[in-house]
Amino acid sequence: MSVFSDAYLAANADNLPPEAIPMLRQRLDALTENQKAYVLAANLKSPTTALIFSIFLGHFGVDRFYIGHIGLGVAKLFLSWMTLGIWPFIDWFLIMGTTRQVNLETLNNSINAATMFQTY
Repeated sequence: MSVFSDAYLAANADNLPPEAIPMLRQRLDALTENQKAYVLAANLKSPTTALIFSIFLGHFGVDRFYIGHIGLGVAKLFLSWMTLGIWPFIDWFLIMGTTRQVNLETLNNSINAATMFQTY
C-alpha cells in the first residue's frame, strides 16, 4: 500500500465509481514517482456539479457538455423539447453515475499514458 494511492483515492473517492476503487488502488501502487504526475494532471469532474447543471440547465445540455459528451449535449440542446422534458428529467438520475464513469475512463487513460513510456 502506497501513501500516494491512499491519499489520491481518499481525495477523489466521491468522483469515482466505488466498485473501481480496489482496481485503481492496485494500478496506482504500481506507478513510479515520475509517473504519478500524469495521474495528478487528470481533470476529474464533480458529479455534484454535473447534477446541479442537469437540474438547472439540463434542457440546454450543459450537463453533458460539462462531462465531455459534446454530441449528446448538442442532441439534448436541440431535442429535449421534443421529449417534453423527459430526457432532462431522466438525466437527473443518470448524470452522477455517468460522470463517475467518465472520470474512471479519464483516470485509466492517464495511468495508461504514464505507463506507456518508462521514465527513469
